[in-house]
Amino acid sequence: MPTALGSTLLLTLLLAIGLVFFLRAASKDRTTVVEVRSSKPPLVVLPALTEWLQQRGWRQEATNPDRRLLRFSGQVEASGLLAVLLSLLGGVGAGCLGLVLRQLLPALGWWPLLLVGLGPLAGWIYRRRAARPEIVELRLISHDEATGSALQLRAHRDELIALELELGPSLGLFSDGELLQSPI
Repeated sequence: MPTALGSTLLLTLLLAIGLVFFLRAASKDRTTVVEVRSSKPPLVVLPALTEWLQQRGWRQEATNPDRRLLRFSGQVEASGLLAVLLSLLGGVGAGCLGLVLRQLLPALGWWPLLLVGLGPLAGWIYRRRAARPEIVELRLISHDEATGSALQLRAHRDELIALELELGPSLGLFSDGELLQSPI
């Protein structure tokens, strides 16, 4: 095997491995638990949070007054644009692998180029894994008129960031700030 074809095959296989890891990362569960405090009483904070979640498509699933817990559920959909992009990248990568195989094994003829047909498989796998039910839980930890209220929120990381950015100023919400500083 010529050196150029061997290195091209290696790079093509590394691209395939990268696509597999990207598919795993794009559909990874990113549920996070964060403690949020507010200077306002729970009778102001909880209805505002409930209304905001319902406007975003979450539906109230369960309420447990003994545990001071509100649970919302919703269906997260996969991005159609990302599925198309992954299908295109998968097709191009499979086509490159087919070309390399054709050069390495000329006896196969043009059959290795049919690997391009595997491209849509990447988009299909992403759509199947990324579309899933999600849960948002709000738990009242403490409620004191002097210190305000403290909540423990369990939700997808992106939902928590949106909540902190949109409702933080109006409800006086503050947390340790790690969600907004983390690059992942």
